[in-house]
Amino acid sequence: MDPQSQKVKLNDGRFIPVLGFGTYAPPEAAKREALEITKFAIEVGFRHIDCAHVYQNEEQVGQAIRSKIADGTVKREDIFYTSKALEKCKDAGLTKSIRVSNFNHKQLEKILNKPGLKYKPVCNQVECHPYRNQSKLLDFCKSHDIVLVAFGALGSQRVKEWY
Repeated sequence: MDPQSQKVKLNDGRFIPVLGFGTYAPPEAAKREALEITKFAIEVGFRHIDCAHVYQNEEQVGQAIRSKIADGTVKREDIFYTSKALEKCKDAGLTKSIRVSNFNHKQLEKILNKPGLKYKPVCNQVECHPYRNQSKLLDFCKSHDIVLVAFGALGSQRVKEWY
């Protein structure tokens, strides 16, 4: 994969790679695998890495990113690490953009209508695939210049009947 492949422009002027690497793994997967597979993902060109506290592999994903920075495979500024952050974190320079996950239309409206809103979310990551169409949410996000980021785009791994 070419690291300079297609990117989507966010409402704060930054760009995010269209294709992201999700680090979720079933609980029975060894944590060591998260380290190795994340390293491999970076080696083959992934620059958008998604992680969350509930995945319980943040340490291994972080080690993989630091390792690939240390060996010169990638620079930190080239990695778009999806995290959920607040306005104070953006002001402090701790995060580039504010993103949300699993927000529905009404939850997004609450944020957008917040008095004194400083930064609106640049993207909303939700489960989206042929079995879980999010067309209404996609239309809403488009109308408010929020990128909808799909996880499980080929079908969810959480429903055993699907694999």
